[in-house]
Amino acid sequence: MQIAPANRRERPGKTIRQLLWDWLPPLACMGLIFVLSAQSHLPSAPGPWLDTLLKKAGHAFVYGVLALLYQRALRPHIRAPRVLRIASVSLAVAYALSDEYHQTFVPGRTGRLFDVLVDGAGACGAMLLSWWLERRRARSDAGCPPPRRSAAR
Repeated sequence: MQIAPANRRERPGKTIRQLLWDWLPPLACMGLIFVLSAQSHLPSAPGPWLDTLLKKAGHAFVYGVLALLYQRALRPHIRAPRVLRIASVSLAVAYALSDEYHQTFVPGRTGRLFDVLVDGAGACGAMLLSWWLERRRARSDAGCPPPRRSAAR
């Protein structure tokens, strides 16, 4: 009688498939970022203020998604939630730095440290959302009632 291993990392038959399942989404997101940042001209919104706002919001959103995808890929390997979040943000910021450097080689584009800060803020925001959802889930799993809200007067 053969006993199945408790840990998925011990199953050699599923290693490549699991690796692809974990890492293909963040790699696809990174590829999308790379393709977009390789464009010399991106569409613009009417008005410079709105254009800047939409592009920075896009930066924050995409890097927030990337951080969440890193978190998903790293979860089987890093058990401590705080370390997992820090590693996810760190990888997202490292990719943001490399992407801004990449943009210095694209005609019509520049690499900006401010964009890295916006990207990092998006990654941190995603990890805060992840932390909040985990706390909320833990409270409901423990049978704790949701926090009471006072009536508006």
